[in-house]
Amino acid sequence: MKHQFSLAHLTVIDSPPPEMTYIAARAGYDFVSFRPIYMGLPGESNYDLARNKRMFRDTKMAMKNTGMKLLDIELAKIYDGVDPKNYEPAFEVAAELGGNHVLSSIWTDDRNYGIERFSEICELAKPYGLTVDLEFVPIASVVDLTGAMEVLRTAKQENSGLMIDVHHFHRAGHKPDDLMDVPREWFNYLHLCDAPVDIPSSTEEMTRILREERSYVGEGGIDVASIVERLPDIPYSIELPNVKKAQDLGYEELARRCLQTAKDYLNRQVKT
Repeated sequence: MKHQFSLAHLTVIDSPPPEMTYIAARAGYDFVSFRPIYMGLPGESNYDLARNKRMFRDTKMAMKNTGMKLLDIELAKIYDGVDPKNYEPAFEVAAELGGNHVLSSIWTDDRNYGIERFSEICELAKPYGLTVDLEFVPIASVVDLTGAMEVLRTAKQENSGLMIDVHHFHRAGHKPDDLMDVPREWFNYLHLCDAPVDIPSSTEEMTRILREERSYVGEGGIDVASIVERLPDIPYSIELPNVKKAQDLGYEELARRCLQTAKDYLNRQVKT
């Protein structure tokens, strides 16, 4: 089976979308996964393609020159006081670039508010032909598979989906068989990486690893193969931020090694 792979924003976090597109093409990826929704985090670069018209034009040209396709955009983050309408310009950008999915996660402890805003985001994304794929994150408010499934079942949005990040799945204490209870049509793509098998006891260490020190697939302790085997045939977006590897190798070589190690592991370990 030939798997399809996307290069995720966090793996090459300081690469603007045009540069990221060329890196992904040279490294052998099938897709790119951009972050055109500016999060305003400390030290974060702003790749708001809806506002930065020149960068948007350069991105379109890069995609045309390389034949690279857009898998998804991020992050339609749900937090107290969020106005989902602010995300719509990014949805328009995603649709114009041929994207299919929007990544979302919930960071408010008000359950009903989170579900209402998620539903609103789905409604806003629907005219653009985009699914909204909810990711549970161990440092957010919806932290596990059970919580994410509850949101999707309550929201009842036809263009909603569930995005599993293997790091977060393992950190939440889930077992691969837990995925068998999830409707198959909810799965549109997967975040692929690896990490040490021991789950950090502190939020600070958990956050540091997930943002700065993930491992190549097969070099950590997560049973990635068993997770993948329980999912339908969907694209794998490699989200593998690693500050030291990026400094030592540069983004392009890091992206290349991320892809090659993932392919080698899947070919060796996954039963088809």
